[in-house]
Amino acid sequence: QVQVVESGGGLVQAGGSLRLSCAAYGRTFRSYAVGWFRQAPGKEREFVAAISWTGGNTYYGDSVKGRFTISRVNAKTVYLQMNSLKPEDTAVYYCAAKDGVTDSEVTTNGYRYWGQGTQVTVSS
Repeated sequence: QVQVVESGGGLVQAGGSLRLSCAAYGRTFRSYAVGWFRQAPGKEREFVAAISWTGGNTYYGDSVKGRFTISRVNAKTVYLQMNSLKPEDTAVYYCAAKDGVTDSEVTTNGYRYWGQGTQVTVSS
């Protein structure tokens, strides 16, 4: 099974940008859909973005559409480029992988393999 590790979080001012990385260990992300989720204090976990294992399809949550971009860099790395950040984007961001998917599948649920999370803080 794949192990997932996030990196790239930090503190940024509103309007700024950050790029999060999601790395696969043990296996590659081949045949896995990959998604990003976030959870702010006192709130439920929220879907952010997902990409099919071929990289051909992407899907975004309404709150980040047009500002965030998910992409596959290679077989072991997925990026989440976050632009025009807002204070409400502050959260712990988690990367997750889902196996048993079709070539074009993007999904908001059913992820089995999760990383430990990386903190993103956007100051006003």
